[in-house]
Amino acid sequence: MKEKWMVYAKKADFDGISKRFGIDKVTARILRNRDVYSDEDIRMYLEGDMSSCHSPHLMKDADKAAHIIKEKIEAGARIRIVGDYDVDGVCSTFILYKGLKALGAHVDYDIPDRIRDGYGINIRIIEDAKKSGVDTIITCDNGISAYSQIAYAKALGLTVIITDHHDVPFDDNGEVLPPADAVVNPKQRACSYPFDGLCGAVVAYKLIEILYELFATVNVHKNMLTEAAGLATVADVMVLKDENRVIVKEALKLMKESEIPGIRCLKELNNLYGKEIGAYHLGFIIGPSLNAGGRLDTAKKALDLLLAPNEAAAMPLAAELKQLNDTRKELTQRGIEEAVRQIEDSGIKNDKVFVVYLRNCHESIAGIIAGRIRELYNHPVFVLTDGEELVKGSGRSIEGYHMYEGLSEVKELLEAFGGHPMAAGLSLKQENVETFRAALNNNAQLDEEAFTRKIWIDVPMPFSYVTEQLVEELSGLEPFGNGNEKPLFAQKGLKIRRAGLIGKNKNVAKLILSDAAGASVSAVIFSGAQELMDELNRKFGENFEGKEISVVYYPTINEYNGNRTVQIVIQNYMIS
Repeated sequence: MKEKWMVYAKKADFDGISKRFGIDKVTARILRNRDVYSDEDIRMYLEGDMSSCHSPHLMKDADKAAHIIKEKIEAGARIRIVGDYDVDGVCSTFILYKGLKALGAHVDYDIPDRIRDGYGINIRIIEDAKKSGVDTIITCDNGISAYSQIAYAKALGLTVIITDHHDVPFDDNGEVLPPADAVVNPKQRACSYPFDGLCGAVVAYKLIEILYELFATVNVHKNMLTEAAGLATVADVMVLKDENRVIVKEALKLMKESEIPGIRCLKELNNLYGKEIGAYHLGFIIGPSLNAGGRLDTAKKALDLLLAPNEAAAMPLAAELKQLNDTRKELTQRGIEEAVRQIEDSGIKNDKVFVVYLRNCHESIAGIIAGRIRELYNHPVFVLTDGEELVKGSGRSIEGYHMYEGLSEVKELLEAFGGHPMAAGLSLKQENVETFRAALNNNAQLDEEAFTRKIWIDVPMPFSYVTEQLVEELSGLEPFGNGNEKPLFAQKGLKIRRAGLIGKNKNVAKLILSDAAGASVSAVIFSGAQELMDELNRKFGENFEGKEISVVYYPTINEYNGNRTVQIVIQNYMIS
């Protein structure tokens, strides 16, 4: 894959920012590179807490929805929450259920089965609710695209409140909103909420905040709900900007001693107990464990885990979910290998948008495989697989290709679709697969530059500038993730003094590098260590001492035998 190193060139008064906020000019540059540059935004980024978050009353229909729910609670009406089967959907359901139950609501929940029901609220769920005597349905993390389903629910006499965060469908006349009693979604054009990058769980969290105000009572579960909101934000790959970053930061603090027994059990089973929990653990360990239920069994197991009253009840559920996740990993790896074979042995590699049809792949892992293939080739990717009746698909995109709009342009070929600019899901008839592939590629306005992976460097910084104090300051910029990426620095023309593989499995490369002034630094590379050594041996044989290497790196502190020294972690490299 082609790779291009790019240096941010955004301008600001870095000296002034540094002095006003008592931070290094390097840190000031990083903030500007993340589009955090007004004093108000910088203050929220550096010092923000939960009190810095925006008022939930600014969200369109949030007050209206809360007043409807309050009336229903006081009337003793039956309320049913309809969630979704991913982490965001499960956490959204958890937040609404836990919050409403504590307010005395007569509430239960339903979560669609990924295979049987597909995404979002459907006719079966609505009819089940009606037969069960449900008066009010509240959706979370779904519903914004369910116009006909909501119209059907209304025709049956149900009250329906939508809480969602997905893009609002549109036609030639503009937005197409479902005919619900209230629609709470910051993506609506008429919504004045100042930040629309929330996940479904945070939208639900905002609604619960208003309800507790209306009932003039203390939210005894606030810490639990904050944990769930932060977990969902990371797991749903929301941008870690504005209040999202504040919520995740607070959630990570709370998860050190989590008040949710199920989270404590997952931490224990994954050897995280007593360790510092970061966004990585939410996105790649805890989140996938919860997701495994909805992928290979039922998402209700993940919700049961979060709702478990104690560790004795939670541990068997946590163990089952961990086992399901281990199975999911094995299935995913096999799917990735088959997808790569298909791409390399066919004309797909020459397409702008990859459409890979893995007939026997479990449809629940199609999105994960699409994400991994996108990482390998830096192309938008759809992975299709055979569902029970239709071909199902999941897509992951790259910058410059709006996946939801791409699907909208070929919607006549699809039975259903939905999603974001960077990810989407769909279903279609098998006979339309090849036409779908051709139409997507015919419409895609992408050139070769779009497929070149861009490595964005915050500052071309000599490693000699790095101090322990700067590393500590940089750690204060966490949590890192989508929209708040870990800062990257670069230095050209370093001399290799030593290089070799270390570790029990020889899967880490350690180098001693020096600059033109003779200053040296220890460097490690975790991903691609063997490839680095192979390239050095291929180019120079065993005599590569003194050869030049340019690196993109992140600085850390290495502690060994009580000594603390600056060390750089190499993310990318070019050997002269």
